[in-house]
Amino acid sequence: MTTYKTSESPFKSDNTASNMCGFTLMNNQVGAIIAQVMAPKENVTVTPLPSMIRVDAVGTMVLDYGEMDEAAGEEEGWFSAAEFEESMSTHYGRMVHMDDKTIMFANPEDAAEYIDFDLKPIK
Repeated sequence: MTTYKTSESPFKSDNTASNMCGFTLMNNQVGAIIAQVMAPKENVTVTPLPSMIRVDAVGTMVLDYGEMDEAAGEEEGWFSAAEFEESMSTHYGRMVHMDDKTIMFANPEDAAEYIDFDLKPIK
């Protein structure tokens, strides 16, 4: 009797935390500005694709609205959470909008103080 061994699937389930967060932007003028500002940041990777732009980060990522205003050559207050949401298609990780920035977190525990996430066990 011959015994055969099946190779391991590259598509197997993996529930290990990735420590990544990110978003997908439309590949338009505003998306290009956001990508241009985010690309030089230390923990961020920007991947331009034909119809979209991926922005991924390890750990935490901060999208500063003032930096976007400056890069676009617009007056202070032009870029906001609404402008960001309009250009963004989807995101992963926790996202917290503030008055002057959007913060993205790979792990909900890191966002606990912003999203009212209680880290204390229930007794």
